[in-house]
Amino acid sequence: MHLSHPSLSIRQINAENEGKHALIAFPRERNGLVRPLLAANFPQMNFTQMHERLRLELLRRMQRGTLSVSLLARQTGFGQPHLSNFLRSRRQLSLEAMDRILTAQRLTVADLLPALPQTTVFWQEDENAGAVPVVSHATALFEPVIRPSAVQLMLHLPPGALQAVRARATNVRRAWQRFVAVRIAAADAFPMEPLVLPEALALIDRHYNSLLPYRPNRPNLYAIRNGSHLTLRYAEFQSNRLILRPHNGASPLDMIVIDPEESPGDWLVGRIALILNEV
Repeated sequence: MHLSHPSLSIRQINAENEGKHALIAFPRERNGLVRPLLAANFPQMNFTQMHERLRLELLRRMQRGTLSVSLLARQTGFGQPHLSNFLRSRRQLSLEAMDRILTAQRLTVADLLPALPQTTVFWQEDENAGAVPVVSHATALFEPVIRPSAVQLMLHLPPGALQAVRARATNVRRAWQRFVAVRIAAADAFPMEPLVLPEALALIDRHYNSLLPYRPNRPNLYAIRNGSHLTLRYAEFQSNRLILRPHNGASPLDMIVIDPEESPGDWLVGRIALILNEV
């Protein structure tokens, strides 16, 4: 299955069209045919709004630890004071400067638009067809909706393979796109060897962030947020601590202290529903 990118247009807001919405059609290509799926009303976005949404997205990435001012400066060639003033809303960027930042961060204008409830239709259609996006660890950890530019490749499973997978999610997590897959590097695979081998693909069900066992007498394997890092471990909760247990006896236990206002499910990215090891 091939998912074509939505076509977007940005029009300048004026007295005649302010507050109105642009009608945008999403085509999808299947079996060589392009067919329209839905017509969605996207709010129009002028330059100032795009500028602010880019600033907030960069701040969000810095807050989660995947970006810094110094790294962004190296990626774009801009000075750190220049970028700091932008992030503090002390100055605006030119269109050329914004384009350079978008390119460096692998963002598109579409990524800055707010997600719509109708996108659930696209997720469900992909999941029913057995198509799962392979994304970075940071995207799996922090992105409720997977942006087209964040998809590294598509993992294709037999149609209907995911429909019988049971969910157990908090209300907040149910709004997230459900299935994603990540590649596991050698250092991250070692604690779970031989169950997980280097360069394996792990399919994460982000609608299962409960510690209740999926199957009786079998521990769940989870993708867990440990700081800003995604790690694969068995997990249990004891005395306000989330205990992370490896499969490999040569690896030590790890633990995460859970604050009183948090729950263990806040740290569980999701249950590992499938592991594909390379042979």
